[in-house]
Amino acid sequence: MSLLEVDDVVMQFGGVTAVNHASFEAEAGHVTGLIGPNGAGKTTCFNIISGLQRPTKGKVHFDGKNVTSVPVHRRSKRGMGRTFQRLEAFGSLSVRENVRVALDIHRGVKGMLKPARADIDHLLERVGIASYADDRADSIPTGTARLLELARCLAGDPQLLLLDEPSSGLDETETDAFGELLRDLAAEGRAILMVEHDMDLVMGVCDTIRVLDFGEVIAVGDPAAIRADKRVQQAYLGYADDGDDDQDDQDDQPVGSHAAGHDDQTLVIPAVSATEGVS
Repeated sequence: MSLLEVDDVVMQFGGVTAVNHASFEAEAGHVTGLIGPNGAGKTTCFNIISGLQRPTKGKVHFDGKNVTSVPVHRRSKRGMGRTFQRLEAFGSLSVRENVRVALDIHRGVKGMLKPARADIDHLLERVGIASYADDRADSIPTGTARLLELARCLAGDPQLLLLDEPSSGLDETETDAFGELLRDLAAEGRAILMVEHDMDLVMGVCDTIRVLDFGEVIAVGDPAAIRADKRVQQAYLGYADDGDDDQDDQDDQPVGSHAAGHDDQTLVIPAVSATEGVS
């Protein structure tokens, strides 16, 4: 069942089209990847879905209702939760206090009067950062701060999780654990839509992947299909295969403006299927 439906969305900034007639879905119980080169329009799509920006054209449906004009806080109350590329924690508060703030906001005045320590500690344990509970948020590693953002998001018990580069700063072991957590959260019936440049993680945990390039959805499929799609290879690698297997790699001609400026994580799409787990 599609919990989120983005229908023919266009987002223009003056003469620049950041999202160009994009349509896609996120299903309950599934992890959906939204990938693409830098500048492809991924975060703009997240801003539209979460209500930070209203599209020039198109509609957003959440849980069967049109929420295109619904403000951010009401979308949150209806069950949307989001993390951001830029860390938004309260640096002077402890990790536990940061989650307490999110939990209090979600529960309202009545919730503030109830002890929440057990609930907070459960959230910290679940995302794997319980050992940092008493540390100031501005003193913890970047990867840990990403997980703190997820814990704060989960405090609102969202049906839809919008995760913007959530594995940034995590080491290999932490990323493996994070992939397992995503699967567990989806198994509880949540829809997870993730923007991510770690292709090992994307290929390992996503049921469906949607690829954006210049604001357009150019490919949709499971990890194996996306890995083999020539349009995706062109968008990421910046060259077109001319079909001549005998020609050296250096003879391939660059295409598109995304060809330069990517790190190895963005360029490599490894041969990992969704059933093989995170490697």
